[in-house]
Amino acid sequence: TGLRQFIRHVERLSIDRACGCLRQCVMRQRFSESSDKGWFRSLFVHKVDARKDAHSNLLSKKETSNLYKIQFHNIKPECLEAYNSLEAEVQNRLHQDQDYPCEVVGSWNTWYGEQDQAVHLWRYRGGYPALTECLKKLNNNKEYLEFRKERAKMLISRRNQLLLEFSFWNEPLPRPGPNIYEMRTYNLKPGTMIEWGNHWARAIKYRQENSEAVGGFFSQIGDLYVVHHLWAYESLQSREETRNSAWLKEGWDVNVYYTVPLIRSMESRIMIPTKSSPLQ
Repeated sequence: TGLRQFIRHVERLSIDRACGCLRQCVMRQRFSESSDKGWFRSLFVHKVDARKDAHSNLLSKKETSNLYKIQFHNIKPECLEAYNSLEAEVQNRLHQDQDYPCEVVGSWNTWYGEQDQAVHLWRYRGGYPALTECLKKLNNNKEYLEFRKERAKMLISRRNQLLLEFSFWNEPLPRPGPNIYEMRTYNLKPGTMIEWGNHWARAIKYRQENSEAVGGFFSQIGDLYVVHHLWAYESLQSREETRNSAWLKEGWDVNVYYTVPLIRSMESRIMIPTKSSPLQ
């Protein structure tokens, strides 16, 4: 009898312990699931304030609907002179024809940087509809199609981008020469365009005294997160003096300090305007 009572007592203890262990496991599982979701999700999900608009709308000029196209043409060295003459002829015709909603802002040959290269900057007043209208008309223009065939014989490669202009930069307007032009191209880290614009909206005032700031643009189609700053100088010596003087102004160093980490790579071209370029 005593042995049986002892066995029953042990069985009851085992059942109670088993139930207790089960309850603890369930509670631990629930706690673990909730806590696991918290720390596990925190590794991958970060709360980000929703952006109310695309950076193109936040940074571009609201009062205009200008769209820009920049072209980079790498030319066979022996064809550079013939290329410039042919390009100038076609640009002049397009300027004189009011049916084409496009205009050449500037044309250059690269002096220092990639050699035997032509750079053209076009403006389409009216944005994408103007670009589409212009392309349709050009594709039906037999003279223009012949020009493209002739030009293709002179080229090694070509590429282009569609750009918008920063709201805080000057609109590029024709200017007399002689000038040399520097195009500084910045490839930014994705997601940093707004931050770049915020810093340069304050920094551009340090570079306006000598009217060297011609235009500032950011890409929309083509290589993305690309910024082009266009500057004009009387000479290379003037460029050096102007750039050095910026470091004497309080605040310029802060702009450089905060924008350099946003850059993946950068390039500087020194360019000479062609004879037909509105920017001389």
